[in-house]
Amino acid sequence: MLLEDYRNERIRKLEEIRAKGIDPYPAKSYRNTKIFDVVNHFEEKKGQEVTIAGRIIAIRSFGKLVFLKLRDLSGEVQVFMKVTDKETPEGMLSAKDIKLLDNGDFVEATGIVDKSQTGEISVFTDFVRILTKSLRPLPEKFTNKEERYRRRYVDMNVNPEVRERLVRRSKFWQATRDFMNAHGFIEINIPVLEHTTGGADATPFTTHMNALDEDFYLRISHELPLKRLLGGGFEKVYDIGPRFRNEGVDDEHLPEHIAFESYAAYENYEDGMKLYEEMIKYVAKETWGTLKFHVNGFDIDLDKEWPRYKYADLLKEKFDVDVFNPDREKLLKTLKENNVEVNPSTTTPHLIDHVWKLIRKTSAGPYWLIEEPLSLSPLAKKSAENPLVTERFHPVIAGTEMGNGFSELNDPLDQLERFEEQQAARDAGDEEAQMLDRDFVEMLEYGMPPACGWGNSERNFWLLEGVPGREAVPFPTMKQID
Repeated sequence: MLLEDYRNERIRKLEEIRAKGIDPYPAKSYRNTKIFDVVNHFEEKKGQEVTIAGRIIAIRSFGKLVFLKLRDLSGEVQVFMKVTDKETPEGMLSAKDIKLLDNGDFVEATGIVDKSQTGEISVFTDFVRILTKSLRPLPEKFTNKEERYRRRYVDMNVNPEVRERLVRRSKFWQATRDFMNAHGFIEINIPVLEHTTGGADATPFTTHMNALDEDFYLRISHELPLKRLLGGGFEKVYDIGPRFRNEGVDDEHLPEHIAFESYAAYENYEDGMKLYEEMIKYVAKETWGTLKFHVNGFDIDLDKEWPRYKYADLLKEKFDVDVFNPDREKLLKTLKENNVEVNPSTTTPHLIDHVWKLIRKTSAGPYWLIEEPLSLSPLAKKSAENPLVTERFHPVIAGTEMGNGFSELNDPLDQLERFEEQQAARDAGDEEAQMLDRDFVEMLEYGMPPACGWGNSERNFWLLEGVPGREAVPFPTMKQID
């Protein structure tokens, strides 16, 4: 049968249900027990009357016996029905009406918990109540990636592991909140729309606000508004929410994704590395129940003290690159030899960063990458020991950077100079260079205490979950089709 034929047949059944005076889409359900409790607390529930509800995933009929398999978010259970001469209560369907039900329908069943003759935990009842009549049948298999991403609601039903992954994603962010709250941080949601966007090297999305008749950017980072809160007297703040970067889609990047940033006054990057190493371990343990992972071909054990490596030392050792006196032609040659294509207008600092990424991709970790050059860190504080580098730190795990932190720059004149350098690069054609944010500099002139900042995105979840980004979000952005 074609989908249209299935749909027409279900619409016929829908009309027949309505002809019985039954609303196939009632607003109220009387469920009082989740399926998990029936199955996992059977001895406690045995002999009790319960009301369960869920989607029908299987229907079997043998003479006067009917078996429905119901699924809710918590699990699956069998509903056992018999054909009976009892009068069917108003609004209910009996075993004789089973032909009106299909896989995919939502029903409610009130009955006694017991086991069938074959030993299967079941809810025994004479009648069920329809909650939703489905008009399209769920496929038995759903493997085409394009179709799965476009009809995620089907994907979650046919491939329950997708839904289970999203539950872990929720645990990931809840664990992050729990950790930060326990360490004295306050969650404050900051704006998504900005006149001047910054805090990262990325191309922003642009939108228009009719009320003000002005263009705005969708934030590429939470950083600058959160640091304004430090200037306003807060000491420990964080935000978790979406950010938007108008860049390509690959296994590690989605233009829209959830990110987390936090800032702590009177702390520096040494304090940050200690805190966020603890946080990453805590979140991993709470989400997956382990600190050992096999991802990207690497065996990772987070449960140890993470070593620290200096940015300049790694590039010198691996590719003989002097980050303080860079040879642009040598950088271009190195990238070409390693099949990395770059735009001819790419700045020298970004060429250096591309070479670093060659090292990162082969690094199992975990380790801390520290002391990035000043040219790559326009918002980080200079090292007191070496003014050519910054107090910046990245955790490197399984070939990727699982976060970004630094001692925050709070010298307004230094910040203005770096912003002006970034704006000049932007004016010269580097669309990812940061914008000059005069209001932020003004805030610094009023005074912001020394602080440590940190940020990571849900890419950490994708990495440890072992899936590409689009597999780990509920509704991936897709190109629209007619």
